[in-house]
Amino acid sequence: MSLPQDPFMLLSYINTQLRDNYESLEELCASLDIDKDELIAKLSSAGFDYMEAIKQFK
Repeated sequence: MSLPQDPFMLLSYINTQLRDNYESLEELCASLDIDKDELIAKLSSAGFDYMEAIKQFK
């Protein structure tokens, strides 16, 4: 599966996956075979930061 390219759709998809299926961002990235730093950079460039304490990008 390819990830959504639109940052808002990507945000929604990643946060939903984190909430429903994964214990951590690291686990999600490993499972989906995506680079964690690239994901963080892509969402950060759209104004979203990862908040580990709540396991979400906001």
